[in-house]
Amino acid sequence: MSRPPVAMHLRAVINRLRRRLWHAVFFRMLFGEMQRGQPLPGTRISPSICIEHEDRLTLGDDVFIGHFNFIEASSGVCIGSSTQVTNFISIVSHSTHRSVRVAVRLSGAPAPAADGSQPSDIRAPIEIGPYCFIGPHSVIEAGAVLGKGCLVTAGSRVRGTFGDFAVLSGNPAQVVGDTRTQDARWLAEHPDYLPAYERWAGKLPQA
Repeated sequence: MSRPPVAMHLRAVINRLRRRLWHAVFFRMLFGEMQRGQPLPGTRISPSICIEHEDRLTLGDDVFIGHFNFIEASSGVCIGSSTQVTNFISIVSHSTHRSVRVAVRLSGAPAPAADGSQPSDIRAPIEIGPYCFIGPHSVIEAGAVLGKGCLVTAGSRVRGTFGDFAVLSGNPAQVVGDTRTQDARWLAEHPDYLPAYERWAGKLPQA
């Protein structure tokens, strides 16, 4: 078997170095954020994220926000402590789709407000409780409220208010379970973690 030419080896080395450099600059996540003068030592945010109106984004500590996410926080977005926002997720507190599709086409539509918004814009704050998990390719829409310990499955579209420990799935997302059901099975195999779990989640419901 003939050996690959030197040029091929060189290209492979260069490509590997480029990937490592790109990862170090654009994907390497470091612990530690500051928000309104308060340290968040356990929070990690990917440098590949796009955040609009970051001054209206409120984070707890130990939050993880992964790669290629979009957060539009003009109406306020609050993400509770120890919540994981995985990858390719949109969290949008303001949408103009109704204005573009409907209102601006109407004769005599009201003039925009001083901030440029239309009366038909969809605006509402978003609240994601602590210890939640948001799966990849999900959309969290304006006005969504998630209680603590919720899990949003991949590809879901979330709007509305949901209580603690809801498993949400679908488009639109609906409650399909309780996260404590699966947690209880895992904790039965790893009982040393139960005291720490109960400090934030409370006692597991009895079967």
